[in-house]
Amino acid sequence: MAGRERREYYRINVTLPIRIQRELDQKEGAFVEKSVNLSGGGISVIITEVYQPDDILAVALHLPDDILFTAFVEVLRVDPLPYPGGTYRLHARFVRMPAADREVLIRHIMRFQRDHLQDHYSS
Repeated sequence: MAGRERREYYRINVTLPIRIQRELDQKEGAFVEKSVNLSGGGISVIITEVYQPDDILAVALHLPDDILFTAFVEVLRVDPLPYPGGTYRLHARFVRMPAADREVLIRHIMRFQRDHLQDHYSS
């Protein structure tokens, strides 16, 4: 992904229930609440399983208003973290995402930003 494309969408850190698994994994894993760096173009999140660049993963997020958002991501890279041991930062971009789904995601990102600003600037 070119540098210009990486910055096409606004990014925000938000804590959400998330499930990440390999695209062809038939067994649904559990949701885990994590801090996710989220944009209309992709995600970054701390994981404990190692994936390889170009792997396709299925991602599900529980968004506000009980919306289950599902998408596929392509692994760009997985960086080992020094602490805690056995953890990695996954960097992935959304692939095969319909425009309508991307719009839903972007609306929620804008909502997260608005809520954050209201909490930060209102006393």
